[in-house]
Amino acid sequence: MLDPVSRALHRNAGQHGPVMLMYHAVQPGKGTPDWPWAVSMQRFREQLDFLATEGYATPTMEELVDAPAKKWNGRTAVITFDDGYVDNLAACEELQKRGMRATWFIVSGSVGQSPRWPADGRPGDRLLNSAELCEMRENGMEIGSHTVSHARLPDADDERLMRELSESKASLESMLGHPVSSFAYPYGAWDERCANAVKQAGYAASCTTRTGWALRDKDPYRLRRLTVFNTDTLGSFARKLYFGSHDVAWRDIAGYALRRLRRV
Repeated sequence: MLDPVSRALHRNAGQHGPVMLMYHAVQPGKGTPDWPWAVSMQRFREQLDFLATEGYATPTMEELVDAPAKKWNGRTAVITFDDGYVDNLAACEELQKRGMRATWFIVSGSVGQSPRWPADGRPGDRLLNSAELCEMRENGMEIGSHTVSHARLPDADDERLMRELSESKASLESMLGHPVSSFAYPYGAWDERCANAVKQAGYAASCTTRTGWALRDKDPYRLRRLTVFNTDTLGSFARKLYFGSHDVAWRDIAGYALRRLRRV
């Protein structure tokens, strides 16, 4: 149930343009997962139902970038998933039940296998395989790239940087039989050199983990996203949609209200 303050704040959500939401894993049940970047299935369903009830459009990232900005004057939330864990299949089914779409950023070098990058508490199961990714795309989901190896791109030399970008794109396109135009920076790590390389590799857009309204910077290679964490309640989720920020704890809301009063 949504608390009255969050509901009141959210009435004015959507005035600053689209938001992008970043998920990773969606775990069965209703508990709080240990990994900060995982959410329970119960909370994921509640969040999708809230978006649907509140009239949010849920285009893919490709659709967001391709359409004129004025098309997204209403409430819009681009739902994205990083890495491509196999538990995302159940999340995809929930999206399909509600007529929603999302964008998945896939680590091409680990498709159908256990992740090969260093573990940090993430799910230990395999990533989505090629057949699953093809079916998801056929059902209206977008498949984007997240490099070959989940590399921290600012640390890569020029040769490796381009290889991570180009080989991932080529591999996914061959697998899907469809162009791959969207990219997400692993770890949210990027700089101007990386953004230029993403463009040079043939992607149309890339997203970061910087908070704020998705199109705030008016640059398709630095789209902003809001992370959905394991501890997010429906209230904090609604407040993120309104503020376009992670700073939505009650102490943050109190500080915001106090600053508004001082301006009066």
